[in-house]
Amino acid sequence: MLPAIDGSGKSDGGLRLSGARRTALTWILVCVGISVLWGTCLEVTSYAGMADFKAVYYGARCLIQHQDPYKPAVFQSVYLREGGTLPTDAFKLSMFRKGVFACINLPSALLLVAPFALLPWGPAHVLWMVLLAASLTLASLLMWDVAGKFAPGLSLFLICVLLSNIEIVYTLGNMAGIAVALCAVAAWCFLKERYTAAGVGCMAVALLLKPHDVILVWLYFLLVGGANRKRALQVAVLAAVVALPALAWVSHTAPQWMAEMRANLAAGSARGSLNDAGPSSLAFRYADVVISLQSIFSVFRDDPGFYNLASYLTCGLLLLIGAVRTLRLRFSESNAWFALAAISALSVLPVYHRLHDAKLLLLTIPACAMLWAEGSRLRWAASVMNAVAIVLTADIPSTLLLGLPRVFSQRPPGIPGDLVALVLTRPAALSVTALGVFYLGVYIWRTMPARQAATEDAASEAGKGSREAVAVAQ
Repeated sequence: MLPAIDGSGKSDGGLRLSGARRTALTWILVCVGISVLWGTCLEVTSYAGMADFKAVYYGARCLIQHQDPYKPAVFQSVYLREGGTLPTDAFKLSMFRKGVFACINLPSALLLVAPFALLPWGPAHVLWMVLLAASLTLASLLMWDVAGKFAPGLSLFLICVLLSNIEIVYTLGNMAGIAVALCAVAAWCFLKERYTAAGVGCMAVALLLKPHDVILVWLYFLLVGGANRKRALQVAVLAAVVALPALAWVSHTAPQWMAEMRANLAAGSARGSLNDAGPSSLAFRYADVVISLQSIFSVFRDDPGFYNLASYLTCGLLLLIGAVRTLRLRFSESNAWFALAAISALSVLPVYHRLHDAKLLLLTIPACAMLWAEGSRLRWAASVMNAVAIVLTADIPSTLLLGLPRVFSQRPPGIPGDLVALVLTRPAALSVTALGVFYLGVYIWRTMPARQAATEDAASEAGKGSREAVAVAQ
């Protein structure tokens, strides 16, 4: 249940629901329901229905049966023996084998999904869908708990746009939905200093499921020092306690799993394959496109050696700037939300990520609401950029934009043509990159010594004024 907020702006952890909170809860549940209903309809009618969950579910089933899940032939054998079906179309069959049978999930993820794999497929995938919906609902309510103190209408609008456009997460059953949600829950627990033990557990599970989605958020809490560093270390210890038996289990059943997983990753990222970031990739034929920075640089030069290096250097520089600033900074909750806003966008840029990973942008909404409430010149820039990034990484707009490259197939030669192609074929990646750079700049600007006290006072007054306005409305 969404914690109540008292006059000081602190959550009391109670179960009372004011009028504003009831409104937020209602809209969030409606938007989650829309995505679940639509995602379920797509799941039962598509050959790729629950494909991502099948990959980890049947991978765990392989281990339970003492079979090597990282060998595609073994995986397929177990899948068919368990009653799984294959598409009849040759192209769809090829995509299904590349996306499901080539196991790329870490041993820790297979271990965590093993309890579901003990159940038959029917109840297992229904429970997984329920867990996805419940975790995203809780994370959204907690983000509104923070942002609603400053800009309740704006924050609820952004959350609802995000939640009503995540059908692909439910259609595919991707673990990113749970990992992102648990990461947001953990951030709330740490920064509000409530239910911190639960926050440690949530962050540890998120790391074990999808480390490349949440590792930078965990790293922020490690760098920021104090009680948050202690919690980050507790997360690392708990994750290691779970990961070690997972490694022992998988290594016993599949001694060559690391080499086999690398081979599966290489096959999926090969030129023109499903996860290739280049222009010829199959990834850009579907709504759930690749949004890492490689997809931007590849427009100018379709050479993995070039666009991988360019992405690593660019992201490394941005993250180094943020890390140095964090190490020199006095911790405050408001500073932390701006840091997490930058991190959530930058997290999807260095390595392979798709639209479902971009739901981590949920962590940008508190910072956007704070800027709006302060009334600074940045309020409109933040709200517009946040809205654009959330819309362009949403499933329905992404599907509609797939036709743009074909409409404008004739493009100018050289750099002008590359820029046209970049805007038409990579709008989601561009918007997330711009949002990450924007919030990194705001984070550094706000935390300059000359502005530190002023921005904290302004945020406090803005939050007080927003709470009074909400109280009057109630």
